[in-house]
Amino acid sequence: MPPLLDFVPVASSPATARPRLIVAITGATGAVYGVRLLQVLRESSVDTHLLVSSAGWLNIRQELGLERGEVESLAAVTHSVRDVGASIASGSFATMGMVIAPCSMKTLAAVAHGMADNLITRAADVTLKERRRLVMMVRETPLNLAHIRNMEAITLMGGVIFPPVPAFYQRPATIAELIDHTLGRVLDILGLPQTLNAPWLGLDLKRGRVESSAGE
Repeated sequence: MPPLLDFVPVASSPATARPRLIVAITGATGAVYGVRLLQVLRESSVDTHLLVSSAGWLNIRQELGLERGEVESLAAVTHSVRDVGASIASGSFATMGMVIAPCSMKTLAAVAHGMADNLITRAADVTLKERRRLVMMVRETPLNLAHIRNMEAITLMGGVIFPPVPAFYQRPATIAELIDHTLGRVLDILGLPQTLNAPWLGLDLKRGRVESSAGE
């Protein structure tokens, strides 16, 4: 009996010369985190694949006053969220991971429950199943129990829940410094070199007195 299919060997695809990172911007407030991340990575050796939800575009215009073309020009490739047949919808398309900045509670819930209903949630699902790094900059407060359980589900699947909580121990003087400090930590998690903030080297005793408390 002849074989059902006549398989012809094909050459394997060449390894990409530049790492790829998926960046998604959804409808939570904080569009500046995604846009600033694109700006930083544009000057690096990383190719960014951009996804923006419809609500994400609304926030970009409302919060930053930017037009669509200005943001898309920062990415190596821009995909429509409706294009579920795009390259990043498949695990065979190698990436170093995905950052959702900011991540709405709707997107968090969809990824937590495996609802790959658009390219953002599908790409996140692929990132998790391929055991790649997924960083979700969730933005909401206060949190209800559904939010917390969805964050737990993502964590158990190997994702990183990264609320963009500002840090003040390096005495930031501007909002831009707060944003860069947060994104520097994101780049650290991804294993990418960054110069947005310096590592913490311990308390600077010249800048303040340290008092020991009872019981220490």
